[in-house]
Amino acid sequence: MKVEKTEAGDNNNNTMCRTIEVVCLNTETEVSPEKKKLTIVSQPFPAVGEDGEELLVPPLNFSMVDNGIFRSGFPDTANFNFVQTLGLRSIICLCPEPYPEVNMEFLKLNGIQLFQFGIEGCKEPFVNIPEETIREALKVLLDVKNHPVLIHCKRGKHRTGCLVGCFRKLQKWCLSSIFDEYQHFAAAKARVSDQRFMELFDISSLKHLPISFSCSKSSCQVDVVNMNQDYSSSPT
Repeated sequence: MKVEKTEAGDNNNNTMCRTIEVVCLNTETEVSPEKKKLTIVSQPFPAVGEDGEELLVPPLNFSMVDNGIFRSGFPDTANFNFVQTLGLRSIICLCPEPYPEVNMEFLKLNGIQLFQFGIEGCKEPFVNIPEETIREALKVLLDVKNHPVLIHCKRGKHRTGCLVGCFRKLQKWCLSSIFDEYQHFAAAKARVSDQRFMELFDISSLKHLPISFSCSKSSCQVDVVNMNQDYSSSPT
């Protein structure tokens, strides 16, 4: 696994790493230089209510995971005003593509740190999810100095669902509740391989890390289900 950390303003780095401090963790498979950039489709005009007031638009599949922890699909420019209301300190991106420049500028203007963990979004069955990358992402997620934090991949379903599911294991959720939450977001596109990964993921090396969040056991599971119904978008 390649670990790369660059400081803001380094003229020898690419655009992503020039704007703010960025932590990039990639899997053993290097992303080829020819890989195209992730395309973010934004709405041309802000959403406006009947009274003419601009409305806040959450990203696709947005929901609260715990106090100071949120999840969603990839935020685009139409979501920036909403994301600002979260008061984020950091974002955990699980996509390997270069982060869009417009998003990087938004992070810079709002003092948000980016942690990027390159996990390929593959639809093929029996593809290994990089366990070590998920483990490193969890370390960032568990560090309260990074909160409030937003976790996202492209649609907030599979990669984000796996990371949140492993986080739930640390919170001692039962597997049936972990799978219910995963399936709520993945819907018809739920993958057996993802659920198998969460079931087998070994949390023993992370148990020494402090977990001081509000969510624990059944009371939190009920609260999260209610929040999911309020915030998440319809599956696509």
